[in-house]
Amino acid sequence: MKKDITVLGLGKSGISAANLATKLGYNVFASDTSSSNKTKKLSKNVITEFGHHSDKILNSDIIIKSPGIKSTIEILKKTRTKKIPILSEVSFALSNSKYKKIVAVTGTNGKTTTADLISKIINSEHKNSIVVGNIGVPLSDKALKTTKNTYITMELSSYQLEDTPNFRANISILLNITPDHLNHHKTMKAYIKAKENIFINQSQNDFLILNYDDKICRKLAKKAKSKVIFFSKKPIKNGVFYDDNKIVIQIAKRHFEIKPKIKIVGMHNVENILASVAATYIAGIHLTSIEKVISKYKGVSHRIEFVKSINGVSYYNDSKATNIDSTRVALESFDKNINLIMGGKDKGVPYTPLKQLIKKKVKSVFLIGEAASKIKRDLGYSGVFFESKSLEKALKQAYKNSNDGDIVLFSPACSSFDTFTNFEERGAIFKTLVNKLDK
Repeated sequence: MKKDITVLGLGKSGISAANLATKLGYNVFASDTSSSNKTKKLSKNVITEFGHHSDKILNSDIIIKSPGIKSTIEILKKTRTKKIPILSEVSFALSNSKYKKIVAVTGTNGKTTTADLISKIINSEHKNSIVVGNIGVPLSDKALKTTKNTYITMELSSYQLEDTPNFRANISILLNITPDHLNHHKTMKAYIKAKENIFINQSQNDFLILNYDDKICRKLAKKAKSKVIFFSKKPIKNGVFYDDNKIVIQIAKRHFEIKPKIKIVGMHNVENILASVAATYIAGIHLTSIEKVISKYKGVSHRIEFVKSINGVSYYNDSKATNIDSTRVALESFDKNINLIMGGKDKGVPYTPLKQLIKKKVKSVFLIGEAASKIKRDLGYSGVFFESKSLEKALKQAYKNSNDGDIVLFSPACSSFDTFTNFEERGAIFKTLVNKLDK
């Protein structure tokens, strides 16, 4: 007899989970509170409802909850009283996947770059390698194509990890932890606890890679049952570190050095590279392959991505900067003369940590989106502000107010959901608008 599965939320991962469930022979019902119909990429066999979560959900054998849906909503309270199992898309997809190794990456910032680079390094020696998760492709899309030789690299957000308490990877990476998503998690303690799920179920045969330079990450090493390997921008006794333009690997009394030609800007990217080196070295990839891939690597779209130069002004798309710390990192990547476009949907975190950096490096700030007034209030008079409202208007104003040698940096420090579907759409629109400026 077929089991009944309900998928709550029809974002990218929800649609993917629903389609996987139909392929596996389940009766699938999907429920989304949005009023818009999202069935374009959905299997025709899926029964849907929009605009609310009805009590039809209570007839399910299993519920797959999309990340971002709060566990406290009324329908989930009812399902718990009926003891219906609630799974995340990650859990459901992993239970239907085969693999040789799982490498999992989380952190407030740098997840996408690190996961992307790790997958490219592994892929240089193992063609049966995939990268999935928060990076854009849900594992449910690829689960049935995996084999016992597949290397799965996963980027996991706090939302995904919160819903996947039984998760276990062979190699886990925690890059950094700074305040983010407090509108969802409410407290830093809850946010950190969600992140801990990336390693909390590991055994002594597994590996946890931690940022030694991040105080929270360093403290979390005490909770790990797995082998802990630190990485650092400065020399440390054991681990992977950066020293005099070299990457040094000092693990288990073995010492190696590589000197890749790093193309991606910023010390934050050096951290991402160090974590990637640690993970792929542990995974058994040869150092010559690691060095070669890093030397060719140009980064990911929407993260301090150079778009073009117009009249001596360089335009950068940093739409992936959906929090304060990401924008801080972007600002630190340039010397001065920055014209900063920021704003979007507020995430419940103050913008005051950016005040001194903006005062030091930024000529003008162009504010857009719902968070504009809060940003201006938090930053006070640390710069010249333009209340631009729309991205298009902000870019035109930045274009007029920029001189030869300036930087125009789009680094929102906010999520995109007030105006755009996601940060990818937001970044793509920014790039399109930049390419129209000098025409």
